[in-house]
Amino acid sequence: MMGFIKRSLIGRPLKSSELMDQKLSKTKALAILSSDALSSVAYGPEQILIVLMAVGAAALWYSVPIAVGVIVLLVALIFSYRQVIYAYPHGGGAYIVSKENIGQNAGLIAGGSLLVDYILTVAVSVSAGTDAITSAFPSLHHYGVLMAVIFVILLTILNLRGVTESATILAYPVYLFVLSLFILMGVGIYRIANGEVPMAAHTAVGTPVAGVTLFLLLKAFASGSSALTGVEAISNAIPNFRKPAPVNATRTLLAMGGLLAILFAGIVFLAYYYGIVPNAHQTVVSQIAEESFGRGIMYFIIQGMTALILVLAANTGFSAFPLLAVNLSKDKYIPRMFQIRGDRLGYSNGIILLGLAAIVLIILFGGKTESLIPLYATGVFIPFTLAQSGMMKKWWKERPKGWQGKFAINMIGAIISFTVAAIFFMTKFTHVWPILIFIPVIVIIFHRIKLHYDSIGPQLKLDAENPMPAIDGNVMIIPVSGITKMVENSINYVQKLHPEVLIAVYIAFDKDEMKAFEEKWNKWQPDIRLVTLYSPYRSIIQPLTKFIDKVEKRARENNYQVSITIPQFIPKKGWHNILHNQSSMLIKAYLLYRRNVVLITIPFKLLK
Repeated sequence: MMGFIKRSLIGRPLKSSELMDQKLSKTKALAILSSDALSSVAYGPEQILIVLMAVGAAALWYSVPIAVGVIVLLVALIFSYRQVIYAYPHGGGAYIVSKENIGQNAGLIAGGSLLVDYILTVAVSVSAGTDAITSAFPSLHHYGVLMAVIFVILLTILNLRGVTESATILAYPVYLFVLSLFILMGVGIYRIANGEVPMAAHTAVGTPVAGVTLFLLLKAFASGSSALTGVEAISNAIPNFRKPAPVNATRTLLAMGGLLAILFAGIVFLAYYYGIVPNAHQTVVSQIAEESFGRGIMYFIIQGMTALILVLAANTGFSAFPLLAVNLSKDKYIPRMFQIRGDRLGYSNGIILLGLAAIVLIILFGGKTESLIPLYATGVFIPFTLAQSGMMKKWWKERPKGWQGKFAINMIGAIISFTVAAIFFMTKFTHVWPILIFIPVIVIIFHRIKLHYDSIGPQLKLDAENPMPAIDGNVMIIPVSGITKMVENSINYVQKLHPEVLIAVYIAFDKDEMKAFEEKWNKWQPDIRLVTLYSPYRSIIQPLTKFIDKVEKRARENNYQVSITIPQFIPKKGWHNILHNQSSMLIKAYLLYRRNVVLITIPFKLLK
């Protein structure tokens, strides 16, 4: 049944030779890797307006120059990550750049920040998508968290089906979203040009507004920069592109940057001209669409496309998180299981972990996008800063032809990224303080995992000078619970191994019972030594382990290996296990970590 469900949800397994068929074209890559960045135009401009509203609606004109500043930062990041793609064509992005140019800990900070950021990408995108749905249908507001969790589960299943299949499905809503926003912007600009939007709806650009400070403008700029999250995803996912991967990745990055700049500028411009004021019940995009089309069919199409792209933007996290996890895993900083490809050739362990972590975040934050965005944006601007700084150091050290221009681009990006991160810390500390805890904790965990892997190598390596000691014999111990076919089956198997010593051990809770069992055993198996142990406190483990300790001590003196052979019956149906004591499982669980004891399980399958 489980196999049928798995095949129905995920599809047939793919051969390793089919891996090249899973590579992305530029068209599909733009949809699957740019959806996070493109969707952020649905909430990035709104974050600017929310900050400016602290002074009043008259201050909303400042959103225009702030949007220009955000686009300047976007251009710097796009050209910087273009350089990253060519310099590090095997992917890894900020993690690889920081590790190789600044140092190990810098790389781990960038890698850890991005891992958490991709989890937040899923949580923020899905939460923002449900916000768009509840803006159009307020009666669904109380079901926001439940809808968000369901969306994450569906996206997880979709990504487990493979990169190509998920990209094929996602391409249509992404491009429909872009098309719908272009239509919205075209209609809006047409109405403005025809004078259908009254000039009184907005404050003229350059109007002095009391209470506006440099600190407020920087805070609004930092908040608007949340629209740039996801820009780095393409540099992490280069291995997913068709050959030539760096060229295709670069072209996709430039296309994403151009679309993001146009859409971001267009939404800010329309919001300013329409005099849109942010509120808790309706998003800015929803208000612009209603102002342009009314509550007609086009309004609901735009809201539907916005909600869909916001939900599907989470797929950027599902695409980039597993690949970053692979790089960290190859360097031994996270478990090796993240390098394993699943049935559909995707890194399924990373996909599943990401989905579960995002669901936990959504539930903890109650699906509130505004609570997650500051933490989300701060987490991504830290690796932005480290990546730019790492590239600066690379150009300064290597000094290839034209390095001065490359250095200048990265320096601008590093300064602005650091400024944005600092502003977030200063202005929204109550939201972003967890970063000061989880980044050091993550780095410590990375080092602990690396230390473990480094300690394993020398222990497993063959050493001609210090070979493993030879074993001169074997002592077999069989814990028995009665005289049954299962025990007989185990004895027959062990006897074929010809051990030097064979001992059956019976643990009794009653002395009369112990004597009765000894008599039955001597009649049934007189040639096999039986040791009976009385347990007044009804414990199986304690008397058995004490006996094994004594045998093990004597065995070491003779260079013998102690092996515990455990008979275990296997019920025909899985649920039958709860009807039995499972003492064999308890014994194995306890003895498994005894280094000098070998465990052998002899299964006896029941027919009914």
